Amino acid sequence: MAHYSLFSRSFSKEELKNLRFGALFICFILAFSFLTFLNQPFFRPDSTQIVISSIHKFSNSRTDVLEITGDIRIAGNSSTIFLSSTPQSPNITSINPYPRKEDNFIMKNYVTLWKINHHNISEQNKLPKCHRRFDVPAVLFSSGGYTGNHFHDFTDTIIPLYLTARQFNRTVIFLITDKRTVWLQKYKLVLASLSNYDTIDIDKENRVLCFGRMIVGLRSHKELGIDPLQPPHYSMIQFRRFLRTTYSLHRHSINIRTCNNRPRMLIISRKDNRFIINEDEVADKARDLGFDVVVQEMGSTMLDTAKQVNLFDVMVGVHGAGLTNMLFLPENGVIIQIIPFGADLWAKPYFGMTAKDMGLRYLEYGVSLNESSLLGKYPVESEVYRDPDAIFKKGFVEFHSVYLNNQDVNLDLDRLSVTFVKAFELVRC
Repeated sequence: MAHYSLFSRSFSKEELKNLRFGALFICFILAFSFLTFLNQPFFRPDSTQIVISSIHKFSNSRTDVLEITGDIRIAGNSSTIFLSSTPQSPNITSINPYPRKEDNFIMKNYVTLWKINHHNISEQNKLPKCHRRFDVPAVLFSSGGYTGNHFHDFTDTIIPLYLTARQFNRTVIFLITDKRTVWLQKYKLVLASLSNYDTIDIDKENRVLCFGRMIVGLRSHKELGIDPLQPPHYSMIQFRRFLRTTYSLHRHSINIRTCNNRPRMLIISRKDNRFIINEDEVADKARDLGFDVVVQEMGSTMLDTAKQVNLFDVMVGVHGAGLTNMLFLPENGVIIQIIPFGADLWAKPYFGMTAKDMGLRYLEYGVSLNESSLLGKYPVESEVYRDPDAIFKKGFVEFHSVYLNNQDVNLDLDRLSVTFVKAFELVRC
């Protein structure tokens, strides 16, 4: 007490107040630094001990995935993975870590090919020296390819990343090749929900990073979907639950809607192509049938989009990437896909087949030629009108140009009302 009294007499009250504030601030900085340190993956200098690498390959029609354990050394700036192997190890020399392997154009031009160099235990002097050796597993994947398209973002990266990385319970580092900053920013909350650590732009990494376990490539089952019969035996219900947690969405099911309220319908507005010419009249018709209707484009942040869509019971849109946002509808919600004339073969598999797996109800409205802006653009006997399947068989580029890029729709309100009434019956209390 004497020491404290002597100390306190040496300073004014204002100075003591500032000292206490300064001490608290220093304690806060130290605590924050300690927590930041704890959140970093442990690494140590190179070790002289070489562990033989074990490789397991998982392949299907969509993707190739390598799961590697042992001594794994990765030189990012040369797109090379170095392994200590035996003659009995699988002779895998390269891989494209993007789950659309049947698309040769994309894989060749927009996805980096990673080389895999095998060295026998007797050749350990040929292995590059580790600059950092991590005790946390890594997943190496590409954010190139079709990323930037909302549908492909989920089909080719987000769902496959969930299938691949969820098992690690966030104790995993993402090594991203073909990095696209816009994609990283858009899905930063999803990435943070799957990993405790900052992503590494592996293409720009000049040091050799070493791991004891690594997955190269992403698991993928189907378009915008998960097959629960395939490893790791997750489901779209679980994935949507993960999204609700990630984006703090409060509506799990439309059953919690107050029965006194009108069911809410979101009509996705499009401006560039495949837009609904009589959009205002369509919205008015839905209101006449008992819906509370909002017409809006999907173009804000992912967090805003997710929270907005989650407020609705029914979502309506012409076939396109915007319908991917049905992922954020509450369970038992209704998705209505408006299929442009001639696009049946192309449109149905993308959204119709996966809605049920998501716990949603699916309805569709097929646009007739009389409702299509294609009417009058071609000769009366053109196969564009007579045989859309023939155009489909000519390849995606021509099909897309005719039926998707150059078609708008003017919907028959009487025909459309039948579909809207079905949706109303599904969501009303």
